[in-house]
Amino acid sequence: MNYFPIMLNIDHKKVVVVGGGQVARQKIQALLPTKAKITVVSPTVTDEIETYVYEGKVRWINRYFEPTDLEGATLIFAVTDQKEVNDAVEQATQPWQLLSRADAKGRVDFINPAVVRRGDLTLTVATSGAHPGLTRKLKEDLAAQFDETYSDYIEFLKKARREIIETVSDKQKKRELIASLLDPHLEQWAKEQNWEKCNEYLHKMMEDQDKV
Repeated sequence: MNYFPIMLNIDHKKVVVVGGGQVARQKIQALLPTKAKITVVSPTVTDEIETYVYEGKVRWINRYFEPTDLEGATLIFAVTDQKEVNDAVEQATQPWQLLSRADAKGRVDFINPAVVRRGDLTLTVATSGAHPGLTRKLKEDLAAQFDETYSDYIEFLKKARREIIETVSDKQKKRELIASLLDPHLEQWAKEQNWEKCNEYLHKMMEDQDKV
């Protein structure tokens, strides 16, 4: 199956997770960096999910699934180990709602790729279910290549780009300066957390453009 890759803004949108086991925990953990309104429906939940409920990050409906639980939901996860429950969730899902069944025995509108987050940088990888092991390996490779220092590097690039846009009026010079931010020296200094060097480079680059 060929999936259409997309990144959704689900801030303040209702997301329902039917099930309270380890798969539900994984889905909830993936959702937590967003501002989605997460509801879990299950008579039991893992200790981690219960902690999220206690912290106010997740709403817990402590009972078995009912069709009305899906009212107003944008995304729905059917992640129980009972086919009849997942079937009931699918039957209650409206055509405009997006459903993902963990058992993949019915309607699957979307799948979750493996994700590596580094601040504003989001890297995703998926094999469309062909080989989950390869997906995990590629995620580990990406996480090693783009380590935690990338969060600060991306933040520097964002601020530097904004400074150029707000300071430089000439469109051609602006494009050239923004392109110059991808100089590998900046990436290396960011890895070393040498922000003094990064800022010196940025301001010298802008001064040199003014002289042209």
